[in-house]
Amino acid sequence: MKMLTTTEELSAFCAAARAHPYVTVDTEFLRERTYYSKLCLVQMAVPGTGRDSAVLIDPLARNMTLDPLYALFRDKSVVKVFHAARQDLEIFFLEGNVFPEPLFDTQIAAMVCGFGEQAGYETLVRKIARQSLDKTSRFTDWSRRPLSEAQKKYALADVTHLRVIYEHLAAEIGKSGRGSWVEEELKTLTTPETYVIRPEDAWLRIKTRTTSGAFLSIVRELARFRETEARSRNIPRGRIMKDEAILELASTKPQTPQELGRARLLPRDARRGDVAAGILSAVATGLAADPVKVPENGIDKSKANPALVDLLRVLLKARADEEGVAQKLIMPAADLDAIASGARDVPSLRGWRRTVFGDDALRLCNGEIALSARGGRVEVVPLCPPRAMV
Repeated sequence: MKMLTTTEELSAFCAAARAHPYVTVDTEFLRERTYYSKLCLVQMAVPGTGRDSAVLIDPLARNMTLDPLYALFRDKSVVKVFHAARQDLEIFFLEGNVFPEPLFDTQIAAMVCGFGEQAGYETLVRKIARQSLDKTSRFTDWSRRPLSEAQKKYALADVTHLRVIYEHLAAEIGKSGRGSWVEEELKTLTTPETYVIRPEDAWLRIKTRTTSGAFLSIVRELARFRETEARSRNIPRGRIMKDEAILELASTKPQTPQELGRARLLPRDARRGDVAAGILSAVATGLAADPVKVPENGIDKSKANPALVDLLRVLLKARADEEGVAQKLIMPAADLDAIASGARDVPSLRGWRRTVFGDDALRLCNGEIALSARGGRVEVVPLCPPRAMV
């Protein structure tokens, strides 16, 4: 198992990789103790079975920079193959300001090819490569050196089996003519906006059943403070306070250190010093702000007819079964609820999804079609226009 520890070694491998149509890539990183992911290992493989066809790259080595890798990422003649690429791409974008191009994500391709909602790598290795994975090293500390032989073997398996998976799925996508579907999904992964977190928008990720504009104004300011503080100190958001603590503080509205000290869900370190001062300031700002306009943070699901939601789910399952595509890829549950609530500007009503499901979903909402069970199939039945009905 070859471990590259210098920029020169990496440059030589990347130069050789340009002679191949694709390279497979994976990473190992740590994020439990930091805000930003700490890149600990990069694995790469090119087609073939030779000893030098797969390597481990040590980004923590003293004489290593990843510039040759980033140059390869920019080389459009070589496809860069990942599985579930989002976290990997976030690291490379934030550290190298680069996206691999062209990109192929086997998890997305597997969903297009009917392998389920979120086709895990282990599942694809078993079903396509006909191999099994040893996952005993999955949760080890990848920042410690030297790596054990078991760790190296586990890490390399993430890119060696990926070669077989990629070739199989690429062929299937080619046969089905759904390459544009995959490309459409990949656009989100290679858009900088996907990885830019703005403190003022951090509150939108917090789940709450409360629609009070005054309550949400405090949630917004507390989430903004937490995001800024966690980023500046490079620590996980939860080390400042968890979502549950934000919701508690938005409810109790503490305005003094004494009132803050009575918060049940707030970490002890957050009850004093700069963090406590920041929390109290955020609460005060939220109280003074204009109430958030509901449903600015999402769709008001109370407007949705539960029966319509159920019908849309039946239609979605029928379409997914017919096309051999994962339901979640066609339309996530949130978009389904949004459509039933009256929203029309949702991502799942664009592109290939509109053709596969969106148009019929809107017709169902408008009372233009009905659903009929015929044996084991669900069929769409056109209805007469309202003015023609007797």
